[in-house]
Amino acid sequence: MKLTTVGFWGGYPKVNEASSGYLLEHDGFNLLIDCGSSVLAKLQNFVQPEELDAVILSHYHPDHIADIGVLQHARLIQGFLGKEMNTLPIYAHSLDQQEFAKLTYKNITQGIAYDPNQTLKVGPFTVQFLLTVHPAPCYAMRFEVDGKSFVYTADTAYKEEFIGFCQDADLLLCECNFYSNQDGKGAGHMNSFDAGNLATQANVKQLVLTHLPHYGELTNLVNEASQKYAGPISLASFGQSVNL
Repeated sequence: MKLTTVGFWGGYPKVNEASSGYLLEHDGFNLLIDCGSSVLAKLQNFVQPEELDAVILSHYHPDHIADIGVLQHARLIQGFLGKEMNTLPIYAHSLDQQEFAKLTYKNITQGIAYDPNQTLKVGPFTVQFLLTVHPAPCYAMRFEVDGKSFVYTADTAYKEEFIGFCQDADLLLCECNFYSNQDGKGAGHMNSFDAGNLATQANVKQLVLTHLPHYGELTNLVNEASQKYAGPISLASFGQSVNL
């Protein structure tokens, strides 16, 4: 499987960039993980809106779902222009019924509620879920296919349950919205030490820091995480691809 970073900023996108959005591909299946602000514009560097096979959402904060409506209209317009495509499934939790209802639009998209207590099959991927520590209900996801595994923490403060959930993953895409001298618990986010500690305790193969802050020297996040984790660490960046 191949993971490409489309957007990685926390809260809102910096100029010409995007907030949370990641393209996961395997055997021709295109899965978009989260769809934040400006994701649709940046996504088209890799695949077109009508080429997506599914979308999966961690939670309903705008920096993770702001472009859902834009995606729906893109597929609607491409249909008017003669493109044939199936109704796009958008998998999400249904704890917020008002937001969940917006995922179904005409015959363009259909919201499908996942049960976080069950393993979900999306195309070639199996997906497991873990409730995170965040002000809104949010789920981390573990994707597996052909013996490879990748964990996306989504938005969360640190909790012990992540260790087993991330155990031996080939890639940990870990939120890192705070520097090591800051406590992100109240905001429902991790800092660089949290990310490094989790990577070590879970014995992951590599660590990518994402959901980045808008201030400070971002390379310090890597330097700080490396004090806790000896494996390869990188900052998420537009177009960054990891093949597993």
